[in-house]
Amino acid sequence: MTHNIRKAMILAAGEGKRMRPLTLNTPKPLLCVNNISLIEHHIRHLVRAGITDIVINVSYLGAKIETALGSGEQWGATLTYSYEPEALETAGAINQALPLLGGSPFLLVNGDVWLPGGFEGALSSAHKVNGSCLGLLALVNNPKHHPEGDFSLKGDFLTPVLPGISTFTFSGVSVLSPNLIKHYPHARGCFALKEVFVWAMSQAQLKAYISKEEWVDVGTPERLSALNAGA
Repeated sequence: MTHNIRKAMILAAGEGKRMRPLTLNTPKPLLCVNNISLIEHHIRHLVRAGITDIVINVSYLGAKIETALGSGEQWGATLTYSYEPEALETAGAINQALPLLGGSPFLLVNGDVWLPGGFEGALSSAHKVNGSCLGLLALVNNPKHHPEGDFSLKGDFLTPVLPGISTFTFSGVSVLSPNLIKHYPHARGCFALKEVFVWAMSQAQLKAYISKEEWVDVGTPERLSALNAGA
């Protein structure tokens, strides 16, 4: 695979409240599909794609994540942990980790999604992130549990939900320029990526594509059970 992405960040600091009781003693990224944790699946796909420098933000039960994954050497990866005494939400997490991510675009993925096909779609389009485009989001068709969707598209530009235009759901996979956070005028300690996306859309600085790859938001114990049952 040819792409220009050298680093990735996995978001792994959430409490996984909707997954209780499974997450009372286990952080959600360490829940398993086919006896391999969700986050290990991500690491394996990233290494296979040639991305071995991976930042993981941790907060809730974070020590368990580091104990389980270690340095990443066993997969041929170098894992760096960004510690948050209290979870900083998605954009706050990236903001804190910027010194670890460097100055080039990086791949971002939620630690609690299931992507058996890996990141080929996002990486093959990563070249679209440049000076005028600060991010590329992978969208999926709206799942049953989220029929209203998150965004619309105008050409390949991401837009807010528009009346009468199809909507899509953000998959949790994106390629982002560090400047998306650096240039955001309301950056602070704890803030969500969604508000940054809203600002960047108003500047026509975000693009997106519709992913046809298999994807599951592992948001409930039932969805995890279905995955492990092969449903």
